[in-house]
Amino acid sequence: MNAASISLTRMVLIGFLVAIVTLVGCATSTGDRSPRTLTGQPCCKSTEATSRRAAIVQTAVRLVGASTIHIKGRRIAYDCAGVTRAIFLEHGIDLYDSAVPDPKANGVKLIHRHVNRHGKLHQGPAVRPGDLVFFDNTWDYNGDGMANDPLTHVGIVERQEDDGTIVFISRVAGAIERYRMNLALPHVHRTTEGRLLNDYLRRKDFDDPARAAYLTGELFAGFGSPTGL
Repeated sequence: MNAASISLTRMVLIGFLVAIVTLVGCATSTGDRSPRTLTGQPCCKSTEATSRRAAIVQTAVRLVGASTIHIKGRRIAYDCAGVTRAIFLEHGIDLYDSAVPDPKANGVKLIHRHVNRHGKLHQGPAVRPGDLVFFDNTWDYNGDGMANDPLTHVGIVERQEDDGTIVFISRVAGAIERYRMNLALPHVHRTTEGRLLNDYLRRKDFDDPARAAYLTGELFAGFGSPTGL
């Protein structure tokens, strides 16, 4: 076993997961978002995770660095939604369950609808480990050259730092990695001291729409807490 090949155990509904793995939904949307005002200094008191939330985060952390995942000897090429779903399935929660049938919906939208029906969608600023974080316009999902692609990426919150910076785990550009987002300073990649606040989530392309956004804080759509955490 190595960092690029990690087996998830006790996985349920594997056959169904393989069948739907072709659903794609890890893209970004652009938009002009205003900075959010965070109250209190420091921003957000760290909230202790429940045992189930902690277990979900531990599963996500175990996958950091993986570019492939093997389940019972079978390689599964996940996108961000597939990885997120697989992690929650490990703990008995199917994020695609009870979704309204929609042949045009990507995996991220299916997860968002599940949380809307079976959980709570919110805007923060305080979040808890195991929460989901959604993004818009991470890529041109509908191919029309415009920034009108909602819910194109999803990740799992690992922790929130004292200054409000959120560390989340997701699959981007072929591997599962940690990313950072600071909603108080959404347009800042690094501070003058070199502290990373917002990672790049959308790949720059020559035909990007005008005023395209690229940073996590700019592309942020919302948080979600599934029922049962």
